[in-house]
Amino acid sequence: MHDGCTGSFSNGKQMADKVRMMGFSIQSMPMPLPIKCENCEAEFEMETFEDKCPSCKMVYAVTPCSAFDPANVQAAGIDY
Repeated sequence: MHDGCTGSFSNGKQMADKVRMMGFSIQSMPMPLPIKCENCEAEFEMETFEDKCPSCKMVYAVTPCSAFDPANVQAAGIDY
């Protein structure tokens, strides 16, 4: 089921699962977002709706409807 922009996620794993299920995980975002990894504090640009910290492999996800703000990005876990 597609919730459009009304879906809510209690954690990053749920968000990553939704992005994968909808087929957006490898799609490029409209504009890359600057991310500071919450695990190792490395800074990188998130370029796809699911991306991974190049330093520690923490997976991050964001839905297309929320991809305008880095505050909407959620961590799913290392190599999730």
